[in-house]
Amino acid sequence: MEIIQATASDLLSILALQKLAYQSEAELVGDYSIAPLTQTFDGITNDFNNCILLKAVENNEIIGSVRVRISGNTLHICRLIVSPTHQNKGIGTALLHAAEALYPEARLELFTSEKSEKNLHLYRKNGYKEFKREPMNKNVDFVFLEKCRD
Repeated sequence: MEIIQATASDLLSILALQKLAYQSEAELVGDYSIAPLTQTFDGITNDFNNCILLKAVENNEIIGSVRVRISGNTLHICRLIVSPTHQNKGIGTALLHAAEALYPEARLELFTSEKSEKNLHLYRKNGYKEFKREPMNKNVDFVFLEKCRD
């Protein structure tokens, strides 16, 4: 597996993988109208133009992706996804580390649903600590985590 920067020609594949990967999240939160499932091609194109998109590739197939956006001294890590058939093999950790390496001096920030125990475990295992919560809907909060580096 290799992690490299995505190109515009990868966007349809990444969007399809995103919609597949976020099915389990939608089930957890009981909401199939979450932004990753309703994002359009125009939306991911906008992300491509305003973020860095990395992809994990194995046997010429995109099996994971992550988006990063720098704002001031904070690197926002967004939409870390791994194909359901490739999960629990260290790909999410590798994508997270690749994203972090893009801006070695930046403070790191990401968020996930409070019900996403696997995601929370991954982030905490990699040094992220919760710093706030915000409502996602009436039943679920987003958990915001950060990792500060010296």
